[in-house]
Amino acid sequence: MARARKFCAYRRVERAYTRRSKFTEKSFVKANPNLKIVRFEMGNQAKKYTHTLNLKIKGDMQVRHDSIESARQVSNRHLEADIGKNDYFLKILVYPHHILRENPLAAGAGADRMSTGMKCSFGKPIGLAARLKNDQTVFQLKVNKNHLEAAKSAIKKASYKLPGSWRTEVVTSEK
Repeated sequence: MARARKFCAYRRVERAYTRRSKFTEKSFVKANPNLKIVRFEMGNQAKKYTHTLNLKIKGDMQVRHDSIESARQVSNRHLEADIGKNDYFLKILVYPHHILRENPLAAGAGADRMSTGMKCSFGKPIGLAARLKNDQTVFQLKVNKNHLEAAKSAIKKASYKLPGSWRTEVVTSEK
């Protein structure tokens, strides 16, 4: 598998061009990369909580599945250490469907013998990305009032792992 390119190559949300067909000759994408997100829901789902924290994006963007997974790991580890395993509920609300592709071209001495040029330049799949619209919620964290500060810091640490600018919205629900 090719190494990950810089994020600026995939930041813009353009028209999806990843045709998958039941007929293999009409399918442009020959293989789907494996999803790196291990779990979409963590914590105690059955418990009732008083506060909900939403991590929302500012602007349209694509976010890779490995950055979503690293944000999940950081926030979950912080929450388990500060709050405990049964006093929060964290949920990822997006799913990375879009397939990222790359047609690598070599540069430098001897590159003319390695490159295949632009013939059949659709590219090889190198990863998955979630397409996000402006003000879309990516992470939702539910806690009680006594754990609100730890939850805010966990959501903030998760936003550091994600590209772009983010904002946290706190919603209070009455019991």
